[in-house]
Amino acid sequence: MSPDKLVRMANQIATFFRSKPHDEGVAGVADHINNFWEPRMRAQLFDLYAQGGEGLDALVIEARDKIRPVTQSA
Repeated sequence: MSPDKLVRMANQIATFFRSKPHDEGVAGVADHINNFWEPRMRAQLFDLYAQGGEGLDALVIEARDKIRPVTQSA
């Protein structure tokens, strides 16, 4: 998936959760990504974080530590 589309999707999730109290919004973004994004999408998101997270909404940035990292299968 293109990085622009991934950023747009993540930011749409953040827009939805912005109406919640801040901590609940951060948790909501992380929960949604954990529950509905496939591992390769989460891996791409972590790549974006590693590159500085340009374009990502602040809620998506703050949710980083609550999003399950993608682990390599042995």
